[in-house]
Amino acid sequence: MDKVLVTGGSGFVGLALVRRLRKDGISVVAAARNYSAEVEKCGAVMRCGDVRDRNFLIQAAQGCDTIFHTAAKAGIWGSRQDYYSINVHGTDNVLAACRANKTAGLIYTSTPSVVFEQREIDGGDESLPYSSEYLCHYAETKAIAEKKILAANSDGLKTTALRPHLIWGPGDTNLIPRLLARGRNGTLKQVGEGDNKVDISYIDNVVDAQVLAAKNLHGDGRAAGKPYFISQGKPVNLWNWINTLFERLHIPKVAQQISYKKAYLGGAMLEAVYTICRIKKEPLMTRFLAEQLAKSHWFSIRRAQDDFAYKAEVSTEEGVDRLIKWIQQR
Repeated sequence: MDKVLVTGGSGFVGLALVRRLRKDGISVVAAARNYSAEVEKCGAVMRCGDVRDRNFLIQAAQGCDTIFHTAAKAGIWGSRQDYYSINVHGTDNVLAACRANKTAGLIYTSTPSVVFEQREIDGGDESLPYSSEYLCHYAETKAIAEKKILAANSDGLKTTALRPHLIWGPGDTNLIPRLLARGRNGTLKQVGEGDNKVDISYIDNVVDAQVLAAKNLHGDGRAAGKPYFISQGKPVNLWNWINTLFERLHIPKVAQQISYKKAYLGGAMLEAVYTICRIKKEPLMTRFLAEQLAKSHWFSIRRAQDDFAYKAEVSTEEGVDRLIKWIQQR
């Protein structure tokens, strides 16, 4: 890799990736809707624009041999049109930019949600099929985009899709801040029996996986055309992990509990009400969130280990220490 484009370059994953690539001496163009001084501070070129603008992406990718596509509309609430236009049409535009500039490698940041089928997943691997029914537009549109990315794999453009689960760490602007806010205001309830295990992914490990996959595409290409689950390599008990984090930050542990059935039905009702009333704010509970909070969903990373030597260099314990330090400094 000599010169790369990072879409979503000012976001949590994108910015961490930009910093790592610049540290490795690689020329980086970061594309994002909003300007980020942090991007330019680490020596990357900032390009402001929207992934829904094909011409913008084609111009931004000029001279780039690799594109890391991290831009997406995340979250679990909003109009399908918004999710589709950014996550699907935006991906179409990224593919068009690759072809227009004869880009050799494309690494897509996907999500394990593409295979969630409203059931427990214990150690699942990449043979799991895509879901037949999605409970949120995010998962649905990410699945459509991932299929497009992998189908585009060819001798001229090698592509791969990484599926990191619950990305966290210093710099997080979504998962951890939302979790801490609900913990502090007492609106977080344990859903289910509290024995569910889930994968989590420390930010530096996710970035390592991105770089390793890209190098593989430019090497023997073993990762080309394949999806990969990425995580710490060992699941955590979700509620124990949350309560341990809360305890270290002097936030009361989660004391209230609700059954999965009640949470799921309550989420369905809130979704209906919010849809009918056209309320844009995300409901406190949805069917997808109930699934996430009550059921186990963790995956094997054997394929990533075998194909491009991925491993979680930063342990969960060390990651939590770094996260706590970052939060306290803020």
